[in-house]
Amino acid sequence: MLKDYKKKRNFRNTPEPAGSKRSSGDHLRFVVQRHDATRLHYDFRLELDGVLKSWAVPKGPSMNPADKRLAVQVEDHPVDYIDFAGVIPEGNYGAGVVQVWDHGNYIPVNAEIEPISEKEALKWLKNGEIKFVIQGSKLSGEFVLVRLKRDEKNWLLIKHNDEYAVKTKYDAEKLIKGKSKKEIFAKGAKGEKVWESNRSAKTTSGRATVSRKAGSAKKTAKAKKPVSGVASKTVGSKPRISSAKPASRTTKGSKTVSVVKSAGRKTTATAAKASSKSARKPVSKKAYGTKKA
Repeated sequence: MLKDYKKKRNFRNTPEPAGSKRSSGDHLRFVVQRHDATRLHYDFRLELDGVLKSWAVPKGPSMNPADKRLAVQVEDHPVDYIDFAGVIPEGNYGAGVVQVWDHGNYIPVNAEIEPISEKEALKWLKNGEIKFVIQGSKLSGEFVLVRLKRDEKNWLLIKHNDEYAVKTKYDAEKLIKGKSKKEIFAKGAKGEKVWESNRSAKTTSGRATVSRKAGSAKKTAKAKKPVSGVASKTVGSKPRISSAKPASRTTKGSKTVSVVKSAGRKTTATAAKASSKSARKPVSKKAYGTKKA
């Protein structure tokens, strides 16, 4: 699956990971990378079947359902690309600055927004449509990727009209920090120093992790801010999202809310009990079919 990816790159001259097909962990992840290359665009990637299924989104993703973002499917990327941030030197494929704009976890779902297995998700993708519920720091809720008719590469990335959707103009560029090469050289996706052309091309890979232990929900002190979590993955019911922060972060006052299973894959979610002032009001009560834990 990575043949095209490797063919386009000389790993002696680029900091990008050479990678290989690897099985994913207990949850599926996504990443959106801002890529300031010949033309500025955003790379939207979903971990699936041991690789990152990837699309180049010229205008970036949107939380407004009215926006139908063109997403051009590109070659599969290795899963360790999910943490990549750095400067691809001139003369290399995709030369330019790469930043991690958003990352987190996601769950593939069917037409009824019910969780499906990874194998089923691949079938949906092959047929030209894949729906999913994602949990990131900037993107949350239900999305769909739809392939245009009679076109193998061009898709549309669309936000569903759920409780996380917005009606105002959405500009991904206004939500970024640290555009300069100097800042990118100094800090990678996880805060490590990144590779420079006069050094050996060694990268440090890291993964967003979540707790995998089952347990009953225990009440703790009220959290001052909402905390991260992943979408609850309960077969037969619609998935629920805990908050707008990625699962790799934790905050005092959090509590384990669910452990879910689907086709041998399990995911846990953490969520904080936020004050009534900071709680988000859902657009409709039927957005997700289960009651809050």
